[in-house]
Amino acid sequence: MAMGFGDSARDRRVRVQGEPVESYPRLAPEVNRGAVRRITVVGEEILRRRCREVTEFGTPELAKLIDDMFATNQVAEGAGLAANQVDVDLQLFVWDITDEWGVRHVGHIANPALDEVAAEHRRLVEEPEGCLSVPGPYRVVPRLDHAIVRGRDKDGNPLVIEGRGYFARCLQHETDHLHGRLYLDRLAQRERKAALREMKDSQDKVFARRASVAERLGK
Repeated sequence: MAMGFGDSARDRRVRVQGEPVESYPRLAPEVNRGAVRRITVVGEEILRRRCREVTEFGTPELAKLIDDMFATNQVAEGAGLAANQVDVDLQLFVWDITDEWGVRHVGHIANPALDEVAAEHRRLVEEPEGCLSVPGPYRVVPRLDHAIVRGRDKDGNPLVIEGRGYFARCLQHETDHLHGRLYLDRLAQRERKAALREMKDSQDKVFARRASVAERLGK
């Protein structure tokens, strides 16, 4: 998910894997360890199918993939990134975003599943949304303002992450990716075509900016 922008005034600590921490560096440690991978773009087949479940946990390969996804997300100035966006067919995504209340959320989750929300508790919010695999355009997309996602961390431990506002949007957006869905699919046909035309016109500038950030970070 691309960056875009409520009461958490009681506790503004960074949440890592959903838990508050007393201090946290500007760049997540995974960014420093990771290598930047190519981000897939709308039209590539891997973005259009349901990803495979993660079945092997605690492996160096999974840890390396997560590090690389954090580094790639940082270079692309993103809020979240799914594994199929780096051409890996696994149910996994990472996030590093700051919500409307100034709370930073950082983490990863494998095999995520969103809780169902009863109709009487569903509140849709329409806000601009972008995607690193649709470089450039933002469009208004309705999303639930509260989301709970359940899955596992890289070591296979159960994980429950709750988000509100922009973070809830991110959790829904990235889970969509792992089911082969893009935010474009939530738009009317005319709006979708307009977004794709805008992407064609802007993607070279977006790619150049990502390359510049990568150079600055030594990636």
